[in-house]
Amino acid sequence: MQSHSDLIILGGGLAGLSLALQCRQRMPEATITVLEKRHHPVPEAAHKVGESTVEVGAHYFGNELGLREHILDQQLPKLGLRFFFPSGDNSRIEDRLELGGRRYAPCPSYQLDRGRFENFLGDRCLEENIRFIDQATIKDVNLRRFRRPHQVTCTIEGREQTLTSRWVVDATGRRALLKRKLNLELESPHIASAAWFRFSRHIKIDGWTDNENWQQGYEGRIARWYSTNHLMGKGYWVWMIPLSSGSTSMGIVAAEEFHSLSDFNSMEKAVTWLEKHEPQCADAVKQNLEHVQDFRAIKHYATECRQVFSRSRWGITGEAGFFHDPFYSPGSDFIAFSNTFLTDLISRDLSGRDFRIRAYTYNRIFKRFYYGTKTVYLGQYPIFGNPVVMPTKILWDYLVYWYITGFFFMHNRMCKQTMYLRNLSRLSEFETVNHFMQKFFLQWHHATDGQNIQGTIDISGIPLVRESNRRLLDELDNRGFIERFGTNLEQLKTLAHEIVAQSGLDADIPFKRSTHDDLETDAFKAVFDPAITRRPPESSTTAAIV
Repeated sequence: MQSHSDLIILGGGLAGLSLALQCRQRMPEATITVLEKRHHPVPEAAHKVGESTVEVGAHYFGNELGLREHILDQQLPKLGLRFFFPSGDNSRIEDRLELGGRRYAPCPSYQLDRGRFENFLGDRCLEENIRFIDQATIKDVNLRRFRRPHQVTCTIEGREQTLTSRWVVDATGRRALLKRKLNLELESPHIASAAWFRFSRHIKIDGWTDNENWQQGYEGRIARWYSTNHLMGKGYWVWMIPLSSGSTSMGIVAAEEFHSLSDFNSMEKAVTWLEKHEPQCADAVKQNLEHVQDFRAIKHYATECRQVFSRSRWGITGEAGFFHDPFYSPGSDFIAFSNTFLTDLISRDLSGRDFRIRAYTYNRIFKRFYYGTKTVYLGQYPIFGNPVVMPTKILWDYLVYWYITGFFFMHNRMCKQTMYLRNLSRLSEFETVNHFMQKFFLQWHHATDGQNIQGTIDISGIPLVRESNRRLLDELDNRGFIERFGTNLEQLKTLAHEIVAQSGLDADIPFKRSTHDDLETDAFKAVFDPAITRRPPESSTTAAIV
């Protein structure tokens, strides 16, 4: 075996394999080695979560890495994120306020069977002349300075070997080898835990009622079970995700202050917990216990890191560095962010260009995106069961994502340093606006906690939501990008003022409403209109937004 590489990637999961392919595309002649602890191929419906992608992750895998054909042929389309809020004892799905779409979004997203997808990535790496070595146990990593090659000691086929490389990237997930070795660990203030399990058959939420009005319009691939379904409650949510292998991924996520992991950290306890909080889901689980494939639980899953990119030619990607919360399925997004930064750094170095200042800058940008996104979750779990506030918060969070992080990535501006400098004041304004609104949602929650709302809100019928999603597909030159970014900011300011006004609460808004004439107004009318969202249990009204 050749002992020296330009790049060694520690870990051959989703983050490591996709980084290897991205680097190969950018650096056709580079020598790349991936060391993976597990045996390949791995089982489908693998012992991992992170199956649900949203726009950035889907774009990264499908378009940036060129894997769209596999995804369309071998994975499942995703009918967006769908949310069901509490109603009574949660024993009738048709009585719960539902927020979701009746059409696929213009910018696609997918449900990925992690086992099937990682097996495909591993095969693609071998086809691209990337040395992908499975059953490799990493013993030690010696990071060296002053252009001296790094050393990775590992056991391969029972023999201890020392490999050297110019770059080392840690993609070992929660083992976080470099973070632990370099004492880069940081505790996250977001305290929540999760348990997850899979069934070897599809569990379809569409069959939880025989109410014809509720089922009308959902059939074929426009069925609710194609969504990432969220069953919402105070301090918790439950996910259901279909996989192309025929399995269903299910999980319980809860903030520690409301629900202790010890209440659902085994299959038996999880069933008991679901019987109390989500009885219809509990019934579905009990009917499929013979089909359970696995069970895992993790306490306090949020993790942070002091540094992820270094001018000493090492980096960290995926959960080996940062992870905040799975609620909006952001895991693949942050893999896309970190891998894109790393690919640019490594490519610059191997082509003889300076990368050291960029390593410092990219580290700051990545952390800014992370901490900006964390405000969406930190301290927000009390709101999750509030059908008055949470639908508006969800739509607000969508737009923030599409207007900032998604906007930069999908318009290929992640590595454009000058673009950040030119928009620094606007980024700061975005942060001010979003931080204010996240605090306001909590204030609004305290004023409305316990109210009950029923009905259906079809977000695919809300013009601003659908158009904002579609605009991610636009091709913009630098001038168009800057103009659109400014418009995005003004739109959020307008919405913020409208949301506060509709709530009826007094709030000292620290920014002015935009005076632009071409901005969408009354965009969230469906969420506030009692005639649309409040209804008798036996009827069904879908929000018609014009």
